[in-house]
Parts: sequence; structure tokens; C-alpha cells
Amino acid sequence: MRIYDYVIVGGGTAGSVLASRLSENPSASVLLIEAGPADGPEAMHDPARWLDLQGSGIDWSFETVPQPGSGGSRIAYPRGKVLGGSSAINAMVHLRGHHSSYDAWAAAGAAGWGYTDLLPFLMRSETTAGRDPEVRGTSGPMRLIQLEPGPDATLMRDIREATHAAGFPLTDDPNGRQQEGAGWLDMTIHDGRRQSAADAYLEPNLARRNLTLLSDALVTRLDITEGRCRGVHYVRHGEPGYVAAESEVVLAAGAIGSPQLLMVSGVGPARQLRPLDIDVVADLPGVGANLQDHPMTSVLFQASEAALPTVRGGYAAMVALLHSGAGSGGPDIQLAAQNIRYTSSALDAPADAYTISVSVVTPDSRGSVRLAASDLTVPPLIDPGYLTEERDVRRILAGVEIARTIGADSSLKRWNDGELFPGAARDPRSLADYVRRSLQTFYHPVGTCRIGVDAGAVVDVELRVRGVAGLRVADASVMPSIVSANTNAAVLAIAERAAELIG
Repeated sequence: MRIYDYVIVGGGTAGSVLASRLSENPSASVLLIEAGPADGPEAMHDPARWLDLQGSGIDWSFETVPQPGSGGSRIAYPRGKVLGGSSAINAMVHLRGHHSSYDAWAAAGAAGWGYTDLLPFLMRSETTAGRDPEVRGTSGPMRLIQLEPGPDATLMRDIREATHAAGFPLTDDPNGRQQEGAGWLDMTIHDGRRQSAADAYLEPNLARRNLTLLSDALVTRLDITEGRCRGVHYVRHGEPGYVAAESEVVLAAGAIGSPQLLMVSGVGPARQLRPLDIDVVADLPGVGANLQDHPMTSVLFQASEAALPTVRGGYAAMVALLHSGAGSGGPDIQLAAQNIRYTSSALDAPADAYTISVSVVTPDSRGSVRLAASDLTVPPLIDPGYLTEERDVRRILAGVEIARTIGADSSLKRWNDGELFPGAARDPRSLADYVRRSLQTFYHPVGTCRIGVDAGAVVDVELRVRGVAGLRVADASVMPSIVSANTNAAVLAIAERAAELIG
């Protein structure tokens, strides 16, 4: 039997950070277990081919249960199944979100997890140039570029100015002091190639003698004996295996994988586990509850002849974190302008189109991850509960109207030959039908093992699983509520802070 001080389950964003940071202590032995391969196809490294990775061999290829908020359809739910996890297949956006969405964690009982608490860890993860060094990192593993379009890419510049003309602020750095407004995205691209968390954190450190990587190994169950997690059972190339943890097991399998593994191991809602003949180790009703994601739709424009070189060219994007007027508190919608057709497959959109996507980034709707079987190889039942709260519907409709107003600005007339979608839909009912038909995930599931102090919390403020010694969770699942942006930057910070708490 092999014994390590720390066994980390999941080699995605959080797991890559944890393995790198914990192995900085040469006296601590660290094992990182990843269900997918250590590397993927060449498309994984090409920033322009990120959409090709969905449904590929490095995608878990989950789908949701039927969603009433999308007219009863099932929605594809990509998650990375490769070293680097979803940071190896995502759109490479590095966006922190508004400080108010972190402060909501502390207000809900996650003391020590507010924005000022996490800022040092957000900074620790990144290297930037020419930014405010008091709020931006200058020596972290993730080497970021700001995707400001070149001088010939005036379409994106004009969309940004049209956003300003519509009454919204501009920001020079959406990750800086002013997070609200329209600005240019930071991207995890280095030397023209995708930089996943594994590329940044693990690759330079895999030669450490105290760091072991076990890829292509699916953890099937936690070994919990007498109230303590002792190790993990796994299957690799059809052969069962077991490793023990002298100090701790840390789950970093994400908002889907971590609750699923806890539940098949007997940690979760007893009333759901017992009918599946799972022995209950700890009755924690919050495991798998509180699932949140950003629902997204798109406004598409037919590219004009003048815009075709841009639309057919490289990837460029403007992002805007805005108030919809239908919410309260901090900014609640995100617009992202992209020079590609980016929409649901349910829409028959031409290739020569560009997009302003619309997402509710502080949704009220909540869903769940539940077991379909006691066998971890059976995909879980994923229910994001999109648009189940009426306020989310109002906000996404308000966002669509803002995107249409921006797209109709006189400065953009030379760039498009009209709006393709929603097109003729104008009245609230038709627009709501369009939103449901075109609804997509923004690939940001969180919250299913949330931090807190109440009975529904799964982990405490030090990320320790309630009722089980020697076990923590440190990934997107611990967020009490979703951050108001793409979640990868926040996960990096969570894992950085977790490493400090553990080590």
C-alpha cells in the first residue's frame, strides 16, 4: 500500500494549484490523481480551437436533466477530463468578477472569504504587465495577456464605444479597481498557446521527488473509517488500486465531481443515499445542493462585407459587467462581444456572424447534483435549475435589450447587415421564448459543497468537510454563491488560499 501525506483528487484548476503549492514543502509527499490523460490533442493547445474540444475525448460530456427554463431541453454540460481540467478546454478567459460577489460569501457566513481576504490570492496566481501592482499580480504562475484588438480590428473597439454610448462605463482593467464597465479580456494564453492551470503550475514542478502524478485513474470511493478519511480507491486501466493519506485527502474534482464522489462514499443527504443502498457516513443535506451556473443567450448579427476579414480571422473579445436595471446590489449581467458565431446549436445561424452574448452573472436560481446510481461511473443527475426564478428571466431579457441597443448603434452600421437573432422577436413573450430556445450554459457550475456555518453548509471556513476528519474540498463547489464572471480566476484563488490553510 502506498502512503502519501496528501492525496489530491482531481487534476483540474484547483488540483494543479494544490499539488504545486503543497509540494513546495520538500518534507511533504503529495499525490495528484486525475481521471483523464496527462495531455490531450493538439487542439487543446490552440486558442482558436477551444470549441472543437467540446464532446471530445477530454470532455466528460455531461448533460443536464430536462430544463423547464429552456423549454424542457437537455443542455450539454462540458467539463474537462484531462490534466488541467476545464482550464484545458475552456475559452481561456481570466476574469475575477465584481468585488461584491465575493463579499456576499463573507456576509453569508464564510468569514475570511471576502474580496479583500482573497485579493492576495487572486494576485498570487497571476503575472501581468502594465497594471496596478497594488491589485494585480506580477509574479504568479498564470502569465496573462490582455486581448485588446489590434489597430485593424475596429469592430470590437466600436462595440465597446457603443456600450459606452448606451450609458455604461468603460474600464481599462476589468480585473483592477474598477470591475464594472466595458473593457478588454485577460486571457490565459502564453506564447500563442493555451496556458492551462496544469501548464502554469504543474509542468514546471513535475520533477519534484515529493510530487507524484497518477493520470488515467478514476477515484471510485473515499475510504472513510471511524469518522476519518484514510485514503481513496481508484481504477486505472481496468485494475483497482488504493492509496492512503497520512494527513489529508483533498477533493478538487469540481462542482460536479466532488459532490458525486462524496455521495457515493456515504457523505451527503441520507434520504437520498439510503434508497441507493449507500451506507451513510455523514448526513450532510447540503452535498450536491445549491448548484449555480450562469445562464447565457446570444444576440447575433450578420457580418457585413467590411466585417468579414475580422469575423473570419482570429479571436477577439470585449467584456462588459453591467447593471441590468432589473436587479439590485452589484452588476448582475455580463455582455461579451466576440468576432465569431457563438450560440446554441438550436439556432440555424450562418458562419459569417458575430455575437454579443448575454449572461445573468448573479442568478437567484438554484439547482442540484444528485446520484443516478451508487456507481461513480454512472453520470450524475445535473439540474442547474436555469431561469427557475422569475427575476433571472427579467434580468436576462433586460440584458438582451441592452445588447440589441448596442448592436443597433449607428457606429456599427458598417459592420453588420442586420440582427439575425432574436430578429423579429420584439414583445416580451416572444423574447422569452427565444431566450429559452437559445439558452446555453456558460460552463461555470459552482456551489455544491458550499462553505458556511449553518446546517446546509458542507465545509467550514477552513474547507474541512463537516463530520469527517482528514477530508477537505477546495474547488468551485465551495463557493456559497457564484462570482459575477467566468469562474476560473476565482478557483485559482480558492486553491491558493486552500494550500495556505492546509500547508
